[in-house]
Amino acid sequence: MNSNTVYHFVGIKGTGMSAMALILHDRGDKVQGSDIEQYTFTQRGLEQAGIKILPFDEKNIHEGLTVIAGNSFTDDHPEIKKAREMGLTVYRYHEFLGKMIQGKTSIGVSGAHGKTSTTGLLAHVLSGIAPTDYLIGDGSGKGVPNARFFVYEADEYRRHFLATQPDYAIMTNIDFDHPDYYKSIDDVQDAFQTFANQTKKGIFAWGDDKRLRQLKASVPIYYYGLNETDDFQAVDVKRTTSGSSFHVLYKGKDLGDFSVPLFGEHNIFNSLAVIAVAYFEEVDLGEIKKELMTFQGVKRRFSERKISGMTIIDDYAHHPTEIKATIDAARQEYPSKKIAVVFQPHTFSRTIALMDDFAKSLNLADEVFLTSIYSSPRESHGKVSSEDLSKKITKGGRILSVDNMSPLLDYDNDVVIFMGAGDIQKYEKSYEDLLSHLSKKIN
Repeated sequence: MNSNTVYHFVGIKGTGMSAMALILHDRGDKVQGSDIEQYTFTQRGLEQAGIKILPFDEKNIHEGLTVIAGNSFTDDHPEIKKAREMGLTVYRYHEFLGKMIQGKTSIGVSGAHGKTSTTGLLAHVLSGIAPTDYLIGDGSGKGVPNARFFVYEADEYRRHFLATQPDYAIMTNIDFDHPDYYKSIDDVQDAFQTFANQTKKGIFAWGDDKRLRQLKASVPIYYYGLNETDDFQAVDVKRTTSGSSFHVLYKGKDLGDFSVPLFGEHNIFNSLAVIAVAYFEEVDLGEIKKELMTFQGVKRRFSERKISGMTIIDDYAHHPTEIKATIDAARQEYPSKKIAVVFQPHTFSRTIALMDDFAKSLNLADEVFLTSIYSSPRESHGKVSSEDLSKKITKGGRILSVDNMSPLLDYDNDVVIFMGAGDIQKYEKSYEDLLSHLSKKIN
């Protein structure tokens, strides 16, 4: 790191970028950034830290800056282009992350699904025990003096995680996501194999994933799950409306009872991965038990609130596997309530590639509502629509507009889950405003 420079983030409101900016700020470095002027949920943390956020403008670029470019922006972006023309040092986000983790015991959390939740849980647990830097994909980042650990989300998109070489890697699963980049599931597996080759001390992988079972590495691979074939095994699992509890065995050795105030089977697996890392770093398991019990979750992952008798859950789920896990978690916490899902398909390529799987997962809800497809900056149009997905859904499938959320008023004292990785929250806000308005009229 260079104490004589100002780190300028192009796209500072991105989830990974804002987290990285917060870490540098905490370490005492000078930080600023630029982005769109529209408010985003990552913005609050930056403002509270006193980090300057500028509107995009090539005039932001001047001598004395080190530029960190968000991966959503090409080299033609005016600020990035000017920085390169001036000969300033420019890093891509993932390149800089590879530098930041050096000198700490680093743990990269990878996988098509579950990265953010697992990274958040691991960061919470280790932070309660030893100084820990962490970078979470929900925009949360923290740097501390003399950190022992560096916990970070290792994103496989465009093979960006290959810019890092962690001491440990957690691998939650291998699945076909990002069809705009990866050619096939074999291509995805190839990326994870390369990441495994770059890991220095050990890999912790979900035992039920057949493709993770095929990985080869020069370091030990430990599998976690519910089966006797897993190195770290959860037994005597109990899932209730207050969370989950289980007993952990490591190759038959008794590690004791653990509990988490979290819902869904996937959070048992996430907890096992965290326990496994802590075990090999010789962290006191009694401390781990205490820290697991106080985890409150991460942003936009099963975030709950109650309005006018309705439970509203906000979740980032945008892949069939994630949708299934989120509905499973809701069924555990609210076994006697009806569950409606409002889903915003994310990108045309993902929607068309996984159409049947989306319908199958969404049909696990009691009723499904859809919004129009969210078109990302890298994919503005496609040959598929939400109406095409609607035809495959048997549990409803009506298309909602942000101006008319009234079909959801048929639910009372039930659960509505808003899911998506785009701007689904504007539909959520519209529904909440409608509920609040009706509540005031009734009262």
